Amino acid sequence: MLQLAPTVKYMSTMTQTLSPAHATRYDIPAARPRLVTGRFAAALLSDFGVLTSFYLLLSVTPMYAVSAGAGSAGAGLVTGSLMLTTVLAEFASPRLLARFGYRAVFAAGVLLLGGPAPALLAPHSMATIIAVSIARGFGFGLCTVVLGALVAASVPAERRGEGIGLAGVVTCVPAIVALPSGVWLAQNTGYAVVIAITAISALAPLAAVPWLANPAVDKNDTGQAGLLGSLRSGGMLRPGLVFAATTVSAGVVASFLPLAAGVSAGVATLGLFAQAVTATASRWWAGRRGDRHGHAGLLIPGLLIAAVGMASLIWVSAPVVVIAGMCLFGIGFGIAQNATFALMIDRAPAGGYGTASALWNLAYDAGYGTGPIVFGLFVAHTGYPAAFALTGMLILAALVPAVRDRRAR
Repeated sequence: MLQLAPTVKYMSTMTQTLSPAHATRYDIPAARPRLVTGRFAAALLSDFGVLTSFYLLLSVTPMYAVSAGAGSAGAGLVTGSLMLTTVLAEFASPRLLARFGYRAVFAAGVLLLGGPAPALLAPHSMATIIAVSIARGFGFGLCTVVLGALVAASVPAERRGEGIGLAGVVTCVPAIVALPSGVWLAQNTGYAVVIAITAISALAPLAAVPWLANPAVDKNDTGQAGLLGSLRSGGMLRPGLVFAATTVSAGVVASFLPLAAGVSAGVATLGLFAQAVTATASRWWAGRRGDRHGHAGLLIPGLLIAAVGMASLIWVSAPVVVIAGMCLFGIGFGIAQNATFALMIDRAPAGGYGTASALWNLAYDAGYGTGPIVFGLFVAHTGYPAAFALTGMLILAALVPAVRDRRAR
């Protein structure tokens, strides 16, 4: 008891001198702001409807063109026109946002995405199919840029990474469900049913427009000069390059894993599914982790994990290795998705969320589209193991901007 007396006396003194303000600050954790609000829910539901409409027809429209006698060239032209106008819309979106605001541009986007779809019910015509694809691509590009910015604007800054991750979980569902469902419905119920559901799911988000956030837009920061200025800004360009390197690889595995010699259809399907699930889970985890410890520190680990996963595909004839590699790649890809978008939003100037969202989406679509083209040129000469190894080296090359970003910050 005598030995404890000094300790008790010291603790008693500290208790008396500690002010109530200090006790509250250090003993009671501050309440975290609410994540899911009405505006955030409206953005998520709108995103779900837009992506459902997009994925339902993504594989069905080329099938529809072939049934009209277009052949494989016509089927490729349909998808190519869709993605080309998507990229054009992403380039144009900052200027449109500066002129008309978020709600008006989003409303125009969903009208372009869903309104022309019923025209496909007319007698088969390649001109009509191409025209519908062009309109839908432009509408989809506008919607993705707007909704990406509105998700970021609708959550508290200290929980922005977690909000972006939750949005990634929601948007993953249409990619997994609607894409194969569109093909199944077309084959078992006819094209008319798919087209009708596509139009309804695209136009339904119009009802949510009054509840969407409508943040102020700084015309000096979000016009076309703002987009080009972001490309010249290291703080925006470096995470964009990191993300583009991972999306190149994502496009490669989506297009060529089912075609790789030694990979059965079942292994390819399971591997792609594993990649989608792990990417979704890691994206949500990265958001929570980034909110607490900073998003910049996740770039290098994400790249390293993705590179290891891609490099493991050199053992393409080993099913267990292929599936494990796709899991690793999915984890790294999900981390890169969330960390890069959160960084670009955090570094955007006031009123510049639309520009940051446009730049991130451009990195996504450009990488996803060019990756399979370049890979296809290499694989014909190197074979699949070497081509997958080169793709992994491309991911490692993105460590250069990632390291520079860490030093710059």
